[in-house]
Amino acid sequence: MRLVRWRGEDLLARLDDVIAVYGEAMGYSVQLLQTRRGYVAGHTRRESFQAVATLDDEDNLLGFGYGYRGTSGQWWHDQVRNALRREHRKFWLGDCFELVELHVRPHAQGHGIGARQLHDLLTQAPQQTVLLSTPEAPEATSRAWRLYRRFGFVDVLRHFNFPGDDRPFAVLGRQLPL
Repeated sequence: MRLVRWRGEDLLARLDDVIAVYGEAMGYSVQLLQTRRGYVAGHTRRESFQAVATLDDEDNLLGFGYGYRGTSGQWWHDQVRNALRREHRKFWLGDCFELVELHVRPHAQGHGIGARQLHDLLTQAPQQTVLLSTPEAPEATSRAWRLYRRFGFVDVLRHFNFPGDDRPFAVLGRQLPL
């Protein structure tokens, strides 16, 4: 296995693989995955975009992660901003790296891939804070939750519903640098 840094063009060149990993990891329907293709492609043009990928010896994609500098006018950023109390907006969103996606194929989970991807992304992020959203799940049984807690992420919003998704999400954050 090897961890590689990707530019936007690299991610776009492997977009089919990225969407496949995303679908496997999140359990999303084929219809939803088709709409996500456009969003992911658009994200590669955002300010301070950075991505990582984990490839096996045959160059198969085992996992990926990416994010960028969050700013007003971006859908996720504005949803979170509107839900935060005024005194928390400047701290969390003033200079924020939004960790948009971090996924590992289910069969490859449990081998430190997600941790390596997260560490690489966060050590390269020049912003003062990082935010992410993840579906609510029991921390004791969720690998994602345990990973985020190990990295020092704290609750920013809990049981938050994003428009278009019935599941409750948590928004987690931490200060940077690591």
